[in-house]
Amino acid sequence: MTDSGTAGDGVILDDLLRDAAADAAGALWRLTGEQRQLDANVVRLRPDATVPEHVEPDLDVLAVGLAGEGTLRCAGADHDLRSGVVLLLPRGAVRGVSASPDGVVYLTVHRRRPGMTVRTRP
Repeated sequence: MTDSGTAGDGVILDDLLRDAAADAAGALWRLTGEQRQLDANVVRLRPDATVPEHVEPDLDVLAVGLAGEGTLRCAGADHDLRSGVVLLLPRGAVRGVSASPDGVVYLTVHRRRPGMTVRTRP
């Protein structure tokens, strides 16, 4: 992975999963670089772990199943989250993830949040 946020900023999934500690969970990989317009994360949930339901008010998120299995709950509906499944999580929708007894690995992609800036008062 490069640190520039340019073409080539990536990871080989098999290598990432092989090299991650057995108990590693959460974001195993993320895009880097200050000039990028996107954020992306490879997330691993350990067996039977959950991401509690929450709301992302500002950003649509694309979720792509990479390995294992789980359930992605979005706007009151349950969706299979497994290798090859692509799901759009619209901004404002309540969403959460539950891993199967074998765990789940998925990619999330969304527009990058702008950095904090100091502005004058209107």
